[in-house]
Amino acid sequence: MTRILVTGASGFIGRLAAAAAAERGYEVVALVRDSQAYRLPDHPVIVAEGDARDPAAVRSALEGCAAVLHIAGMYSFDPANAALMREVNVGGTRNVLRQALDAGVERIVYTGTVGGAAFFDDRLPTEADLAGPGAMHGPYKRSKFEAERVVRRMAAQGAPIVTVCPTAPIGPGDEKPTPTGKIVLDFLRRRLPAYVDTGLNFVHARDVAEGHLLALERGAPGARYLLGNSDGNLTLAEAFQMLSAASGVPAPRVRVPYAAALAASRASAAVAAALRRPPPIPPEAARMASKRMWVDPSRSVRELGLPQTPVRQAFEEAVEWFVRRGRA
Repeated sequence: MTRILVTGASGFIGRLAAAAAAERGYEVVALVRDSQAYRLPDHPVIVAEGDARDPAAVRSALEGCAAVLHIAGMYSFDPANAALMREVNVGGTRNVLRQALDAGVERIVYTGTVGGAAFFDDRLPTEADLAGPGAMHGPYKRSKFEAERVVRRMAAQGAPIVTVCPTAPIGPGDEKPTPTGKIVLDFLRRRLPAYVDTGLNFVHARDVAEGHLLALERGAPGARYLLGNSDGNLTLAEAFQMLSAASGVPAPRVRVPYAAALAASRASAAVAAALRRPPPIPPEAARMASKRMWVDPSRSVRELGLPQTPVRQAFEEAVEWFVRRGRA
């Protein structure tokens, strides 16, 4: 039985990936920061407590492992988390990769972000379309851009690394929730009275977890794969219509101009900073709305066999999960 390390195993995608790997027959070591708070998946895993930034903890967790799924990361639009986000996303990635290579692992799968893509008005970007540093607005995107630059340098030197870039994962189990899951939760709580004319590529979270394992088994070293859904390119208004159909909650009908949304986000951020609270409308999220973040994930479907669960099903399962737990 092949042993693999999954970092970030207590997060939304990490937990799903650890469970899917165990179901597939891998012996899974789950690296988590707090073993007492970690809720085990339905399948057996070996729990290793530690931080991705800690060399000794990662080195210990890697014992006997042939591969690593490095999913650990900090996904936040709160500017107060900027320094910590860089430590986790850049420093943690550098540490995990170095420790894994020193341990002689055969394959590393690194979880990047679709936010590193260059987006166009006339065509869908593929894995080859990378944005430059000038397009990295906000601490989250900057930290992930810098982390992937570390990954690419190591891959260019021969490290057996495959990069996967999830789009906007939706589905049951988003405990925290992630910023994407928060869209669903805020919709259900009727906290979204209006919308901006923007768009995302939505994908079922289980497909993203499966995509990590497919990248481990079939991905080409040095390659990047967009883990998205070919039918998942939706405007926010279209996504809200799906959520409305799944929940019975009316979709907002008022469209706010982008400039007004950006101005509101900056004002809310200033107030939140004075009160030392996270901004209700993060400026980084508002700036990301200036482009429809639609992609062409056909390479992942073609080369990896990435599942394409209907996006409508992902929304329905997410709604059911939040409602069943009394979150909405």
